[in-house]
Parts: sequence; structure tokens; C-alpha cells
Amino acid sequence: MNKVQQVMAEGMGTVHVAELTGLDRKAVDKAFAALKKEAAIVSPVRCKWQPADQ
Repeated sequence: MNKVQQVMAEGMGTVHVAELTGLDRKAVDKAFAALKKEAAIVSPVRCKWQPADQ
């Protein structure tokens, strides 16, 4: 999850994060789900995520 947060920029989707981290997309989806549950990320636009503190 930490690696996902490190590369996440405003408006990134899971596919882009997976490409940048080299992680499997399913692993990124799980990390996004956990981050969403913790309210660490928000989705300003469908399928795009950004850190909640921005």
C-alpha cells in the first residue's frame, strides 16, 4: 500500500499506478480499496483517485 501512495498523483487510476509501481493490477485494486476504507484517498472523478489531503 505504501508503494501505491508514493507514486499516486492527482487523478491517477489503478492501471497507471500499476504500471508505475510494477505491481499487479489486482494488488493495486486491493491497496486502493484499503486506502479508500481508511479515507486516505478520494475519487473526485470516476475511476480516478487522489490522496485525501489534497
